[in-house]
Amino acid sequence: MSEQHTYRVIIRGTWDGLTDEARSRLLTKAPEHGMTSMRFTEEGSLSYESSPLKHFSMRYVVVSDAADGEEMAGAIAEDRAENALRVLGYGFRDLRSTVTDLDTMKINRKSASRR
Repeated sequence: MSEQHTYRVIIRGTWDGLTDEARSRLLTKAPEHGMTSMRFTEEGSLSYESSPLKHFSMRYVVVSDAADGEEMAGAIAEDRAENALRVLGYGFRDLRSTVTDLDTMKINRKSASRR
């Protein structure tokens, strides 16, 4: 069995071809999807600003084989995002991901003299 790593993935994209109904739903739900809703979850959390309704981001936690690396974690998260957006009926384009491997991330701790 391969070692598993936990990745945090941010997917960014642009709304595209939104129907009037989808645009209306996004605008109505915008207060629920602002800065305070940004969380990394397996299901993903959607955030966007309503003015202008142009870009969005989704945050995911992906647990994957370390041997597959960050590229695979990004692909998994992008696939989850595409599926979620399609189910919701939201048109989108230009998805791109930023991946952080939490298991290899260096943490700088403050020394006792700097506190």
